[in-house]
Amino acid sequence: MDYEVNSLNELHAVAADLLRLASPEKVFLFFGDMGAGKTTFIKSICQQLGIVDSISSPTYSIVNEYICPNGKIFHFDFYRIKNETEALDLGFEEYLYSDSYCFIEWPEKIENLWPEKYVKIKLRAIGDTKRLITAQIIKNQ
Repeated sequence: MDYEVNSLNELHAVAADLLRLASPEKVFLFFGDMGAGKTTFIKSICQQLGIVDSISSPTYSIVNEYICPNGKIFHFDFYRIKNETEALDLGFEEYLYSDSYCFIEWPEKIENLWPEKYVKIKLRAIGDTKRLITAQIIKNQ
């Protein structure tokens, strides 16, 4: 699935479409350079899932938890961790296999901990507002 987004207003439709096409998968790995729009896109997805609270990057807390009408959402940012042991110490696997949505920024830092099934999202910035978003459902069984 490929999307070209020219403004923030278009993200909501892309988020809704992605959730529909990715269902029932709940683990999303977000790849992209700093400033590509990973957190902004996650905010749009969370809004589609019914989150009305403030959604922010968990850069310093590493994980944020949001409550939505159908359960919990866990939003991870592994940019600052030094190794996978830090993620394990955080209880990452318990979150991952909780059957809750897990949105993971900087997943390349925890490559050996990825589940067998997930949605791979690549974001690429072109200029200030245009983004190319590629989504792929991965099933390594």
